[in-house]
Amino acid sequence: MTFTTHKSFSELAEKYDGFILDQFGVMHNGKESLPGASQCVKKLSEMGKKLIILSNTSSTSESALLKLPKLGFDPSCFDGAVTSGEEASLHILQEYGCCSVAADNDDETHKSQKRKVTKKALWFTWADDNVPMKFISKCGNIEPTTEVEEADFVITHGTEILRSNSKDSSDHLTLGSFMDDGDLAPIIEPILKKCIERKLPMICANPDFIMKRADGTTGHMPGKIAQKYEEMGGDCSYFGKPHIAHFKACLRELGLDASRVAHVGDSLHHDIAGANASGIPCVFITGGIHSTFFTCEVGEVPSEESLKELFQKEKQVPTHVVPLLKF
Repeated sequence: MTFTTHKSFSELAEKYDGFILDQFGVMHNGKESLPGASQCVKKLSEMGKKLIILSNTSSTSESALLKLPKLGFDPSCFDGAVTSGEEASLHILQEYGCCSVAADNDDETHKSQKRKVTKKALWFTWADDNVPMKFISKCGNIEPTTEVEEADFVITHGTEILRSNSKDSSDHLTLGSFMDDGDLAPIIEPILKKCIERKLPMICANPDFIMKRADGTTGHMPGKIAQKYEEMGGDCSYFGKPHIAHFKACLRELGLDASRVAHVGDSLHHDIAGANASGIPCVFITGGIHSTFFTCEVGEVPSEESLKELFQKEKQVPTHVVPLLKF
């Protein structure tokens, strides 16, 4: 088990020409920049390092970049963003939303009349309109439904509501307290059981299991719903980390060889596992979602013994370890 530990990112900056950066738990907490992160990004950019965001966020790439100024970051520091939401929407567009047509009749005495076929999706998503509506607009000819019997497929995009096709929020179905307590049994499991019975395919636009909120509490994410669906026998296609295709997309955008790039993330399950599988060096941020495993303060380097214990438990070993994205 070989890895190097560093007190700050300044010890790593010269080792690579580019960095693939995770967002939540590395750059920000969803509301503001984490200590030293915005300054570190600026410094790396000034050093001529190529930077790109790779995030398991339901947002499109454009939306992710537009949010950066409010979080304390300059979008011009980045070459772009690859998000699970963007990749999932493109897949849905190609598979379900490209204005499918059906013939009303094929009688030789009549001209075959064709009509547009609208695919319907059972859509687990967020209650706020902003991110969901930008996402679904990129999916093509798709109509949300809250009825399993009407659905052609399932989208796991958020964990607050099942969104209907109505603009009236009272027509959406709440997912209860799942985001707060992670309990699938009361509301979500019965819905998934019906989807299994109809053999509906699922598309997961955010494979994260949990996220660390700004107030320190844990939020439960779409990846948990998708994981449960597979455990119940359902079929699910995932977009985002740890899947290799998304890491390779970042390398293409950066125009750099994998050996000259490091991925920076706080999740051993998604960031470090994905980078290792992709053959990309990786930097594990200990102050993110795994911070409660360590006894030291956030911002301090954990003991080598505790790091080895965690890495052995999760069966993933990073190339480097640093407390925060801080120069």
